[in-house]
Amino acid sequence: MSEIPKILAGTVAVVTGASRGIGKGIALELGAAGATVYVTGRTTTAGHLPGTVAGTAAEIDALGGAGVAVVCDHKDDSAVEKLFAQVREEHGRLDVLVNNVYNSPAAARWLGRKFWEVPPKAWDETFDIGVRSHYVASVFAAPLIIESGGLIVNVSSPGATRYMHNAVYGVGKTALDRLTADMAHDLADTEATAVSLWPGIVNTELLQMVPADAQGRRLVTLPGEGTFDLDTAESPRFPGRAVVALAADPKRKARSGKAWKVADLAGEYGFTDIDGRVPRAD
Repeated sequence: MSEIPKILAGTVAVVTGASRGIGKGIALELGAAGATVYVTGRTTTAGHLPGTVAGTAAEIDALGGAGVAVVCDHKDDSAVEKLFAQVREEHGRLDVLVNNVYNSPAAARWLGRKFWEVPPKAWDETFDIGVRSHYVASVFAAPLIIESGGLIVNVSSPGATRYMHNAVYGVGKTALDRLTADMAHDLADTEATAVSLWPGIVNTELLQMVPADAQGRRLVTLPGEGTFDLDTAESPRFPGRAVVALAADPKRKARSGKAWKVADLAGEYGFTDIDGRVPRAD
């Protein structure tokens, strides 16, 4: 494979929740484009699911970027504040913040459940890590992002506009997209940009555990939503290529405050997934 152009050389990024999944995919693509990438998460030893913050940082180094692993619990505001103080001390700038941290294993327990079957603790799990955590990171990152005229990306979902998974999931993603819009409003007089990013179905480590059927197909059925072939899903690096394209776009400010599907951005910016496809989920 030919070397990926280092179009983000000199850029400093933070990706939250980057031990695995979409966050890892985004962090790797930023690193492959030459960025220094701070990757956060709680995982220091691989368990039921693979991936650690140090492992992601090492893969970024191997791709030609610079990975910095920071063990951080995003429920701890002081730890998040220290993260951005570390970025300022070590680099004096921050160009990209990707708010991705999310408790996917916890959310998976309640897929397809009616609202009265989803306990109140699921609300707290969704909003504490998935909405509040994005707000807190953005608060502490904002001075750096404003100084650099940088980019904030909130990883969201089409569940903000239609029913997906359950009521709590949809409300959480709607809140996140509203947060993006209001951040953009507050950043309007600066050069900084805030967007929401909507991946499709992503073949993360969690979904890679779905076994193949007798025909060799890896199918997952989401109650009320349909059956999906995971072998046609996005790789975690496809959303990462969208973030790289946005970060490198000098006209990205025109996108501020809105939600963008990864597949649509692929069509506009001309990138593909790692296998050359442009996966498209409705």
